[in-house]
Amino acid sequence: MNGTMKALPFYSSVLDYMFELPVYLPPYYSPLYTYHLAITQDGRDYFQLGKIGRKMEAAMEDGAEETIVVGVPHPGIQMRREWYHPAGSGSRSYMNFLVSELLPFLEQTYPTYQLPYGRMLMGDSLGGTISLLTALHYPNTFARIMMHSPLINEDVLRLVSEHNAWKTFDIYHSIGNQETDVHTTDGKVVDFLSPNRRLSRLFRQENRHYHYDELDGGHNWAVWEKDLPRALHFMLQS
Repeated sequence: MNGTMKALPFYSSVLDYMFELPVYLPPYYSPLYTYHLAITQDGRDYFQLGKIGRKMEAAMEDGAEETIVVGVPHPGIQMRREWYHPAGSGSRSYMNFLVSELLPFLEQTYPTYQLPYGRMLMGDSLGGTISLLTALHYPNTFARIMMHSPLINEDVLRLVSEHNAWKTFDIYHSIGNQETDVHTTDGKVVDFLSPNRRLSRLFRQENRHYHYDELDGGHNWAVWEKDLPRALHFMLQS
């Protein structure tokens, strides 16, 4: 199988930023067919470090739903934190960008299932956090979430406890078993593992299509890349 990789320029007026979006189109892509859509935060990382195109093709060979993958790259570490962190000054704007600008543009460009279960948000670390937050705030837009080692704090746990829509979401959630002292981009050392375990307990209580796993390793792409095939299989098995 040989899909197509391309770059798609897109200007966001909400964020005042010109994106160069990496895009993966499945083999034999045709505008006459309809596809699932996956939007990845930290887009360059999922394409370059995660090799998402190869992983997606292997998943489709094993029966996964045909899916278009679009990466959303960030401008840099500082802006990434402002956009993705729950307390970031730009997190609301970023969620608004995803829902009101990017998604309509992608669905005008490609033939996709324009339903919550036809759309998946993916992300690692803070990218996983903002994916979850976006789905919580816009449950009628997104209902599938893949998170690798998300930052989970009291604000996120409170939001989850206040919302009910996640009970019907499809959620894949993994965390490294050595993530007790993660060095974050603001210079702090944070225990990621314990709050992720708390989140998993909440989800396990009332979500029947939720998968949680603790991986052997730390907070890095060497761990996440190995986990992607299993994550895609769980999320996209038709």
